[in-house]
Amino acid sequence: MVYDLIFGKGLEGSSKYQNTVSKYKITLQAELARLKIKKKVIRNEDLLDDAVKNAVKLPRYARVNTLVIGKQSAIEKFRSKGYELIQYNQDITFNKFAELVTKLENKQFTEDLHIPELLVFAPNTDLHSDPLYKSGGIILQDKASCLPAFLLRPPAGSTVIDACAAPGNKTTHLAAIMNNTGNIYAIDMDKKRLGTMSMMIARATATCATVLNEDFLSTKHTDDRFRNVECILLDPSCSGSGIASRLDNITGVQEVSSERLSKLSDFQVQALKHALQFPKVQRVVYSTCSVHEQENEEVVKSALAELGGTFTLVPVLPAWTCRGRKVFKDGASCIRASPDETATNGFFVALFERVPVHLHDTAPAAEECDALPAKLGKKRRKRRKRQQSLKSENENGSKTDGAEELTVSEPEVSSRCSGETESFLLSKKRKDLPTAEEVMFLATRTKQRSKKVAEQVNR
Repeated sequence: MVYDLIFGKGLEGSSKYQNTVSKYKITLQAELARLKIKKKVIRNEDLLDDAVKNAVKLPRYARVNTLVIGKQSAIEKFRSKGYELIQYNQDITFNKFAELVTKLENKQFTEDLHIPELLVFAPNTDLHSDPLYKSGGIILQDKASCLPAFLLRPPAGSTVIDACAAPGNKTTHLAAIMNNTGNIYAIDMDKKRLGTMSMMIARATATCATVLNEDFLSTKHTDDRFRNVECILLDPSCSGSGIASRLDNITGVQEVSSERLSKLSDFQVQALKHALQFPKVQRVVYSTCSVHEQENEEVVKSALAELGGTFTLVPVLPAWTCRGRKVFKDGASCIRASPDETATNGFFVALFERVPVHLHDTAPAAEECDALPAKLGKKRRKRRKRQQSLKSENENGSKTDGAEELTVSEPEVSSRCSGETESFLLSKKRKDLPTAEEVMFLATRTKQRSKKVAEQVNR
């Protein structure tokens, strides 16, 4: 909790432990400032021991903010300052690219393999004083943190929610993807962090973003503002266990307690289910900077267990070798990131997509409906032969048994169809022939084929 309060996303909630720790926030920040003065360092990362810093040598990632400057223009500006652009073949493998970026030397940079607007610099490259950073032309954002918006990729002009949005990097990335069209509601309940997010959004010129100081879990699905929300990016509070530069040796926290993990995952499941229940939402991306299954695959599994018929997981980035763990059927559709395998911070991303309404029903496939008349053809011919025989007998004055000619009326059938299953209707054990109502019951299960089947049965 101390780490989250001072270095992370802040504390969400109001338990007695969180309230107690929050009371000492000013004192803790003052002590951190004194420690940095004593050690003669400016950045928090510089407080790390050399052994820790050498173990964590990730590239420096900088996302070009295309709302301010084009990528090629940004590249030329860096080259004019003496940076060398390292080229590579487009068929380079994932592992070879990860190896390339970890071996970049001072004043070298390259373009990212997966995210078009991302530039990769040598480890420890400091760009905070660069004019492009100060003007909002580049945003210092780890590659893993860029994945959620990149995979969600909302269309221009759409309505989007960035839940738990502070500090705003993902919000500005969404705005760039949407070319500043449509509406982005950047929601966060921490008032203090909202100020930082507002400044970042303003510097990035993300004019389509609206900052809301609200609790995402308390938002109403019927709220007029969110009625047309199509995409949601959910990056909720998590343990932060995937961040390679965590100052755990300073805070003294080496492991996340099972109690805290349980509370975090409960909140994450609630938030994800809440996101998936917006009436018009089509895509939802869920992400964390955690390495724990309990905050990642288990959360996705729980949400799918309750809403599995409405949403499905999209198998994203097939060439991405670091996949989700197979703790449930579609676990590998998700992706993970780690310092060792992807040269990024530890991360987890899952993309949900709404299942089209016509696929919710357990209707037979169109091919099955096409084959239905063929299955019934032989029996139908026998029945017609019998009807013709009865008709002939009737015309000769013979007594009939009241057999009716086989005709099908769609409105009549739709009102008379029972709930019998397809397997029973087509069962070989049945001695009697399917009735017209039964045939139409099968046909109406696939709306676009019902008329065709009815016509074939009536011939």
